[in-house]
Amino acid sequence: MHRAKKSLGQNFLRSGAVLRSIVDAGAIVSSDIILEIGPGKGALTEALLETGAKVIAIEKDRELIPYLQEKFSQKISEGKLELIEKDVLEFEPKDVGFVSGGYKIIANIPYYITGAILEKFMEGDILPERIVFLVQKEVADRIVARDKKESILSISVKAFGVPKNMVKVSKKAFTPQPKVDSAVLLIDKISHEYFKTWNIPVHQAIREFFDIIHVGFAHKRKLLARNLEKTSSKEIILNSFTECNLSVSARAEDISPTQWLALAKLLAQK
Repeated sequence: MHRAKKSLGQNFLRSGAVLRSIVDAGAIVSSDIILEIGPGKGALTEALLETGAKVIAIEKDRELIPYLQEKFSQKISEGKLELIEKDVLEFEPKDVGFVSGGYKIIANIPYYITGAILEKFMEGDILPERIVFLVQKEVADRIVARDKKESILSISVKAFGVPKNMVKVSKKAFTPQPKVDSAVLLIDKISHEYFKTWNIPVHQAIREFFDIIHVGFAHKRKLLARNLEKTSSKEIILNSFTECNLSVSARAEDISPTQWLALAKLLAQK
């Protein structure tokens, strides 16, 4: 029996109710193409295949590949499942013929690379239609800003899509049992539309946006206007605040994602 590897952040999901919640959040139809990251022992893979969709599963642990090949031999021979042995951070959507909006990502991901995976697929050239991840509950709460306080993480996600915390998942749903509870996170309406209005190449706009965000959050107790003095003159900052209807006494965490996008666009272009 394959033991979960701590080094790969493996916690195998064993709750049928949670599997159904993940599949439901994906709003899957039989014509969909699903990218699954880290299928593990194939519990979620099986639930995804039952929808009739095609699944492309990326697994880094080479010891799991023969197990998955045997378990899903029928689906592989039918062309409904493709297994790829690879680190997802080295995977390129174009290599399997994906196009923007033409696939969904649905996965129980290794929690320690949540941020890196979100960055890869939301900032890349070939965007998924939607993302459904099982993540740490605390991370899901931060992304949706449940306490009404924004963070670099929440704004990073909301700049590209609409996140929703779908359902809490007890740590008892996993083997081995992790130390924290989890949540099913949906990110919908993923696009680069806002960055296309910056009149500079999209990836340059995204880079500049994140540069400004990181400066803005560098000293959370300071006023945002003071933090931003590293990027522009006081006069430009004050004019930009006025144009965005922002108070000069605002702090980085108090600014909505929409206001952040508008402010960053103004500062980047002055």
